[in-house]
Amino acid sequence: MLKKLMITTASLALLTSATLAQTPDQTQPAPSVTGAAKAQVITEQKADQLLASKVKGTDVIGSNNEKIGDVNDMLFDKDGKILAYVVGVGGFLGIGSKDVALSPASFQIVPASERESMKLKLAMTKDELKNAAEFKPYKEPATTTGQAPSRDRAPMTPPTQR
Repeated sequence: MLKKLMITTASLALLTSATLAQTPDQTQPAPSVTGAAKAQVITEQKADQLLASKVKGTDVIGSNNEKIGDVNDMLFDKDGKILAYVVGVGGFLGIGSKDVALSPASFQIVPASERESMKLKLAMTKDELKNAAEFKPYKEPATTTGQAPSRDRAPMTPPTQR
């Protein structure tokens, strides 16, 4: 029994020392990661900045100040730059409508008044917006699970018993 205890203790000591030897030294500074940007914390919104939550759903008005659609979504690039506001136009209660993506430079911000929220003004009519090319979001290609079943194979027959 004592012999077993001594062997177990010696084995445990060897495993522990091997593990400690592989653990990085905590007193050394971690190597810097090249290409990684340091996180920037922004503490408040400025007067000339917009929140996505406030832009989404915003009414879009045409050149004659009538509502012609609303912002359904925004298109960003991988760097976070806004490429387009996606405007829903036409239809009734979302049925039969289509999405048109327009660059933010296409819009003029109409500031909020005491009675109304902010609006985005577009130098287009409702008909011009309806006739614009529809925006189609990117769809991931369907993944396949392997080969398609072959019709050239003979049907599998059960093994014969001996």
